[in-house]
Order: sequence, then C-alpha cells, then structure tokens
Amino acid sequence: MNKWSVTKVFEGLENTTKSQIKDIQVDDNVINVLDSIFDRIPVSIILIDAKSKILMISKSFAEFLGVTKEEAEGKTVGQINRNTRFPYVMERKKSEIAWKHTFQNGETAIVHRIPILNKKGEAEYGFGMVLFDNIEELKRTIEKNELLSNELKHYKKVLKKIQGAHYSWKSIIGESESIKTAKYLGTKASETDSTVLITGESGTGKELFAHAIHNDSKRQDAPFIKVNCGAIPYELLESELFGYVEGAFTGSRRGGQIGKFELADKGSIFLDEIGDLPMNMQVKLLRVIQEKEIQKLGDSRTAKIDIRIIAATNKKLKEQVKKNLFREDLYYRLNVMSIEVPSLKDRIADIEELSEYLIKKICRHLGKYVTSISDEAMAILVNHSWPGNVRELENVLERAINICDNDKIQVKHFPMYLLDKKESTVYEAPVKVKKIPDLKKSVEIMEKNIIQEALGLTMGNKVRAAHELGISRSSLYDKIKEYGL
Repeated sequence: MNKWSVTKVFEGLENTTKSQIKDIQVDDNVINVLDSIFDRIPVSIILIDAKSKILMISKSFAEFLGVTKEEAEGKTVGQINRNTRFPYVMERKKSEIAWKHTFQNGETAIVHRIPILNKKGEAEYGFGMVLFDNIEELKRTIEKNELLSNELKHYKKVLKKIQGAHYSWKSIIGESESIKTAKYLGTKASETDSTVLITGESGTGKELFAHAIHNDSKRQDAPFIKVNCGAIPYELLESELFGYVEGAFTGSRRGGQIGKFELADKGSIFLDEIGDLPMNMQVKLLRVIQEKEIQKLGDSRTAKIDIRIIAATNKKLKEQVKKNLFREDLYYRLNVMSIEVPSLKDRIADIEELSEYLIKKICRHLGKYVTSISDEAMAILVNHSWPGNVRELENVLERAINICDNDKIQVKHFPMYLLDKKESTVYEAPVKVKKIPDLKKSVEIMEKNIIQEALGLTMGNKVRAAHELGISRSSLYDKIKEYGL
C-alpha cells in the first residue's frame, strides 16, 4: 500500500483534532495501527483515494459486502460493489448524508458518502459509513423514537391542560373600539416580561386577558398558574404561594410542599383578586417582584425564581391605597402594564356578536340545538345595562337555551327582571302620517323613520346602518343630528 498523509485524510472530517495526529510519522506501522483501529470501530466504514481505490475498510464492512479485507483493499470500490455512487460523489465534491442504498449483494442500508477536499478544493479522499445495514432495524429505531416522541407530546399536553392557559385573543369577542384598545395593550404586554395589572368590573373577562397574554408570550410552553387571592383562607395563603418545608407547622405534609410561585417558575402566575391580598402578604409579594426570589415557610434559605406576574382586580386600587388598604409601593410595582377591560355597557355594539358566540358555546356544552335569537329578544339584550357584564349575559342565554322549545330564543325565554324594564324594542315605532303637509315634509318624515328602523335592526351600529342604507357614515351622523335621533 502507498504511504499517504494521515493529516490530509482527516482534514475534511468534522470533529477531528489535528493536533492529535499532526506529529505522527506516516509509515507501515502507522498504517497498521490505523487499520487495526478501523477494525475495532463497530461500524462499517471505508476510506478511498481520489480514483476510488480502497485504502482502508473495516472488517465488519468487508464481511457485509461478502469479501475479505485483503480482497477489498487495493481494488476500486466499484469492483466490490458495482452499485456504488462514490465516483459520482467524488466528481461532484458534495456529500450524501443518510442516503438509502442497495448494495451489489442485495442488502439495503442507510449510508454516508463524504468527499474529503484538499486546499485546492479537489476531492483527494472519500470516507464512507453505513449507519444502518438493516432497514428493519432502522424502522424499529424510528418507531421507538416516534413512540417516545408521542409519549412526550402527550405528557406535555396533559401538563399544559393542568397548568396551562386555555384561551387566546380569538377567545375575546368584539370589535368595539374599547375592547380593541384593551386587546392591543394586551398584545403589547405579551411581548415583554413586565408585570401586568388587569382592571375592570366583575364578569368582564379579565382572566381571558391573562390567559391570552401568557399564550402569546415567549413563556407559552411553560406553566400558567392561577391563584385567586380572595378565595384562599388567610392562614393558608402564605403556604399556598410560597410552599413550606417538612415540619414547618403542625399538620404539615411530610416532605413539605411546593408553592404556587415555584410551580410557575419559567412561566406566568396569575394573581386574581389581588385587591383582597392581606397586608402582610403584600410585603412578601413586593419582595418576590423586586428580588425575584422566594422563601418557603419554615425555611431559612431563599431560592431564585423566574416568573412573570399577571394580576387582576375589580377594585379601585388607587382608592385602596388612599385608605391604607393596599401598599402604594406594591401598586406601582404591579401597575407597569395596565389594561382596563371595558364593561359590557360600554361596548353595546359587541352584544350581538357576543351573544352568537355564547349561544354556540353553551349549546356545545349542553348538547342543545339553538341556532338563533329573535330581533325582539336581541333588542332587549342590547337595551339592558348588564351590571354583571359578560358573565350575566352568558347566564341569561344559558337559562334561555335550557327552556327554549325550538331553535330560536324568544323574549319569553328571558328572566322577568329583563322584561320588567319594558325595553323590548330598540327603536320607536315609525310614525304613521295621516296627512302629508307637503312633499318636503313627507320625505323628511319617511327618511327619519327609515333611519330609525335601520338603527333598530342593526342594534345601534351606525357603521352597519350606513352601509345598509347605502350612504356614508358622515352623512348618517348628519341625519341623526338633524332629526335628533
């Protein structure tokens, strides 16, 4: 066998340390050493020169091809495997990684073919490796990996269901300016790690915003832990939030307990009803925000955590601060990104779309088949003040669906407190003109009635009314002002 440079052979291979081989003298002893190394590697490998002549081949590869090492070395690779693609690879100077190849003996395998280039860019050597000499083995490996991957996906899905956020921005229905502004601020908040304070009346959907912010953030695959600060008894709140070590108090669990803050590490924690947090816990929460660390109950050590805090309240925290019921420093720490969720009475234009969405949602849950709501019933919904906001609207619609005897919700399906207000119509009945004073006056009366009717049928949506009437929005506003509508 001709002597050749070991360094040159391995220059083109990744993960080869030149310093380990540069001082080796190329002689028959070195070749014998390398030859023995080839045989010890439990993988089928081959080394050829620029003319596809076999310089080295592992014993396992030779046996796989049905020849001995002595028979193979010195011959061209085409002489022992006429199906070889090595000459083509050497000519193109491009590697073929993980290619399926059928050998001359009929065996099929997955192989690497790597041309080793010199400084001039010429293919000087070729290195080959058989990854899998048995396709069935490859299939079993792939199936095993797929099984493990599917199991991992399943457990991640289960974990996210338990500790994840379930709603996105699509879950927040409405196109009114007030809700669009709140959603815009929410999307901006999701781009950062800053603390978020969500305010708004009870039942407006503050929790949906918290879910959507987490789901739209870089922490979306990490835990989303929910804590209702007003629902946990005062004496249990600290241990729930911070956890405790074994023996911290009488009746503590053996081995201690992980707190909600620790569970939310790398993710988000949603502190609902933050306005109900006791003063002593407010101090501890302030430390968590400032120092990014927690201390378990009964433990002298502190631990660093990486969490994003999203808080919500239906209370006026500024007024709580003035009454010394809420710490001012904590208020300003929480109020970095502030989002006010509008009440339903401030987004009347969304009631129709909201109702349609809620009807579908409730029907799926109850297994009922209700597809629509009458115009008279919708008029009542639009004219109600909704002190309970979206939650109240959902309750009213669920009641109506439960007692509905066909596929359309009627006025009779609503609770009496809605009907007692005598707000069953959105607009006044058109004026019946018995005597027409003159043409201009008649046209004005008809125009006023038509606009009234259009506003009624569109539930007060002026943009939609203008579109249906075939006039511009500014013209409609002028007419509304002119007729005092």
